[in-house]
Amino acid sequence: MKTAVEELSPTRVKLTVEVPFEELRPSLDAAYKKVAQQVRVPGFRPGKVPARIIEQRFGRAVVLEETLNDAVPKLYGQAVDEVDLFPVSQPDIEITKIEDGEQVEFTAEVDVRPNFEVPDYAGTEVTVDSAEVADEDIDSQLDALRQRFATLTGVERAAAAGDFVVMDLRAEIDGANIEEQQANEVSYEVGAGSVLQGLDDALVGMSAGDEKTFKTELVGGENAGEEADVIITVKTVKEKVLPELDDEFAQLASEFDTLAELKDSIREQARRNKLVDQVVQAREKALDSLLDKIEMPIPDSALKAEVDARKHNLEHQIAESGLSRDAFFRLYQTTEEERFAEFDSSSAKAIKVGFVLDKIVKSEDLGVSEQELTNFVVRRAMEMGVQPNQLAQHLADNDQLTLAMVEIVRDKAKSVLGDAAKVVDTDGNEVDLKAIYTEINGAEPTEEPADEPADEPAAEEKADA
Repeated sequence: MKTAVEELSPTRVKLTVEVPFEELRPSLDAAYKKVAQQVRVPGFRPGKVPARIIEQRFGRAVVLEETLNDAVPKLYGQAVDEVDLFPVSQPDIEITKIEDGEQVEFTAEVDVRPNFEVPDYAGTEVTVDSAEVADEDIDSQLDALRQRFATLTGVERAAAAGDFVVMDLRAEIDGANIEEQQANEVSYEVGAGSVLQGLDDALVGMSAGDEKTFKTELVGGENAGEEADVIITVKTVKEKVLPELDDEFAQLASEFDTLAELKDSIREQARRNKLVDQVVQAREKALDSLLDKIEMPIPDSALKAEVDARKHNLEHQIAESGLSRDAFFRLYQTTEEERFAEFDSSSAKAIKVGFVLDKIVKSEDLGVSEQELTNFVVRRAMEMGVQPNQLAQHLADNDQLTLAMVEIVRDKAKSVLGDAAKVVDTDGNEVDLKAIYTEINGAEPTEEPADEPADEPAAEEKADA
């Protein structure tokens, strides 16, 4: 087989592949067998029709077409490997010459990863947050813990922001009650920011037994997007009472006997969290620094696939939320236009990140052990709340184990970048990532120590490892 490469653009090439007919022999034999199974010829059992009879009855062209359908995809893959290309799209293949018994020629146009060099990343200077734990950090954790153990006490006054109310809600359009827009005994924190615009303003100042009507746009159901009258009936008003910070609270909220012991534990956990954050920041900032030094065009097909994948995920989220589009974007304090614009920039970066990390994976000869793959599946299963065996089977059944391995080796490539960097914190102290690995994990890890990955592609990519 002979392969020639023509560069059509920095991100697209044309392969011209010439194949001696003899190399098609396995596919030709398989084609005869397949056709023999499909045709019916008097005097011959299915699958036993001789090749010469098939050609006489149905023509040589039928067999050649089946041969090429089987052989060309395999030959294309061999050609790509032979010339060391990195395709990022499906090829446009055209058979350009068939010389029966002599030679077959085909062309394949395909988008590819652009050629680029990865600059030396040893000694890249990055600055991360300090791991120093301040009293404010402890107070913040204690306040969150107190919120968890707060109690609600009924009050004989009007509701204010931060209070909880129990209420009945119903909606009317032109005086007609909307059955699906009714809810009773709803508990809600005033000021929490409901997607039902106007609810918080209406609740402030209402007391138990009060009824109020306000106009708003419905956010779900068949009448989503329509203006309606929403009638609120407040049943009770309760205020949140936080427990006192004392030894009794420490015993209630933890395994410790004293508040001082609880604070010490929170301080130590906060310090460990900050150390993990330093590792993540070092890797991400080292990667960002490297990306800033590399200019590369992004293949249009790869960018479109990535953006389309993110839009598809967004549509799924909106559908799952049960909210109208306006209410969904209002809930996340953004607009559809802003989200789509963000997709364009984040998708381009995600593709670039994948290209660069794959280059590092190859240059550093990074691989995935069976134990690393098992650890990945177990960790993801815990995050998703499913059994590891169930997730492993799902990945295998959907041909996603390769994608999992790509994610693992890319994480390892980010570790290489972080380890090669010169890391200091905002106080000017040198940060020893390997010492952090040892303290947190007891050994140097090969995977991300915290779930804060760089922006990764939503669309599938081929690994170069």
